Amino acid sequence: MNIDSIQNGIVLDHIRAGSAMEIYHTLRLDDLDCTVAIIKNVKSRKMGKKDIIKIDEAINLDLEVLGFLDPNITVNVIRHGALAEKRALQLPKRLQGVVRCKNPRCITTEEPNCEHSFYLANPEAVKQGEEPVYRCSYCESAYRAS
Repeated sequence: MNIDSIQNGIVLDHIRAGSAMEIYHTLRLDDLDCTVAIIKNVKSRKMGKKDIIKIDEAINLDLEVLGFLDPNITVNVIRHGALAEKRALQLPKRLQGVVRCKNPRCITTEEPNCEHSFYLANPEAVKQGEEPVYRCSYCESAYRAS
């Protein structure tokens, strides 16, 4: 298989195998008017298997959303055919308008103009390797990231 290199753009590397399509749709990469390559189940010494997304254009990505979806992703910025910058991601402390509160009595369900807002409830536990838990800023309902 031959996937061309890109001259200016972004490569999302170290994506958990099988989750590239979720990232593609969440970041709305289908709305772009440029080449986007999704490479699934690539052999990786570090991960066993991984997915990669190549975007043949320099765009602004929401790094917080990416960090929420998979904090192990590496964002590689390519300029003039060479790696210009590498960005590591982190779990965001706050999420605005990314996920929806599942509590039917939450104000975000009742009020259509109320943006869904969550905060990372257990940052210290996450550092110890536990699963991240986000809580609704309005009703405190839990949303598990994994």
